[in-house]
Amino acid sequence: MKVLFEVENEGGQVEFESLWAIPVPNGYQLDNIPFYARNVAYNDIISAQADQDGALRYAGLNAASGHSTIRLWFADELNVAKVRDHLREMGCSSELDLSRLVAVDVPPSTPYSRVRAYLDQLEAAGVFEYEEACLGQE
Repeated sequence: MKVLFEVENEGGQVEFESLWAIPVPNGYQLDNIPFYARNVAYNDIISAQADQDGALRYAGLNAASGHSTIRLWFADELNVAKVRDHLREMGCSSELDLSRLVAVDVPPSTPYSRVRAYLDQLEAAGVFEYEEACLGQE
């Protein structure tokens, strides 16, 4: 099922991102990597409430999974595949949107300090800009 998350765009208007979620006894477990929603990550357990139209809307975080969500915005889409491959080798999965926006999941089993060093290096080289949308580990 899908859960709607309110996100503010650059113009200050509210839009929605829908994330896949699996019902679990204490809420809903997120089943994909957020592109725009902040402070949530893959496998987090959230609460959601149905609105007047019956759509589920995010109501809060019940239990953090320890995963981290990072967003990459590439200067040149020709670099996307190579970076995603390297992140996969580091143990991180990712999803692509708009040909240059990549959402990255850093699982608790992958040391974030190692991932951050890689991200810092490529950002300094102008390959992409990155944002830490949700840190499950420091």
